[in-house]
Amino acid sequence: TKVKNVSQIVMGKYLVEAWYYSPFPPPYHHAETLYICEFCLKYMRKPRFFMKHCAECAHKSPPGDEIYREGKLSVYELDGKDHRVYCQNLCLLAKLFLDHKTLYYDVDPFHFYVITEVDDEGAHIVGYFSKEKVSAEDYNLACILTFPQFQKCGYGKFIISLSYELSKREGKPGSPEKPLSDLGKISYRSYWTHVLLTLFKCQTGEENVQIKDISLMTGIKTEDIISTLQSLNMIRFWKGQHVVFVMQDFLKKYMAQKKKIRLCDSNCLTWTPHAERKKGGSSTSD
Repeated sequence: TKVKNVSQIVMGKYLVEAWYYSPFPPPYHHAETLYICEFCLKYMRKPRFFMKHCAECAHKSPPGDEIYREGKLSVYELDGKDHRVYCQNLCLLAKLFLDHKTLYYDVDPFHFYVITEVDDEGAHIVGYFSKEKVSAEDYNLACILTFPQFQKCGYGKFIISLSYELSKREGKPGSPEKPLSDLGKISYRSYWTHVLLTLFKCQTGEENVQIKDISLMTGIKTEDIISTLQSLNMIRFWKGQHVVFVMQDFLKKYMAQKKKIRLCDSNCLTWTPHAERKKGGSSTSD
């Protein structure tokens, strides 16, 4: 890991310590403090330029299409090719908080989904995820970040659930790009466990549900379902196939202590899969 080069950033009303090296171009690459416009993501070294920019910046939200709105929570979809500078700035900014990120400038092959909190001043970025436009491995998420000032607010699970909601709309189960970070593994295993056990709670036990059916219902790939069930000791190999073994006591215990998890509400998502869009059509649909 390269030595951290930017000590901190000012972003909106927050002063945030940087965690890792990020390849900002000279003369920004060794700035003690970088000032970031939270709407257009332009970065600056001098506070007076930052103040002037903030007073004059015409942007009050990310570029691209708003695809999700739930109260004050809003998500924008951006095509890396159409909004190259914004997406490159986002990647440079994200690298300050991600150890193993390698994508900075080649943003064209990706869609970016920017999560924001909306108030009277505009839509403030809280996090994002990126997704390959075409993935041979069925990856539905390449990179995920909630900015430090918004962590511990439930956005991580929301972002993960949104990535799976898109997979469900596409009709093809997906999986996050491997290898996952240690923190990523914990977040995803927790999300998969929540989704699977909540699904089993609604089953009577008489349905003959195959793992491939669960995959289509949840958008989660079969190998992730199997590894999660194995970690819960809820899978048996019987007559040459995997059988889910649901222990009702365990299920009741989990549901009793289950924390409230912030998930994406499919009713608030207005999005059509790219494969179904007509040329020149919009991303939004009911």
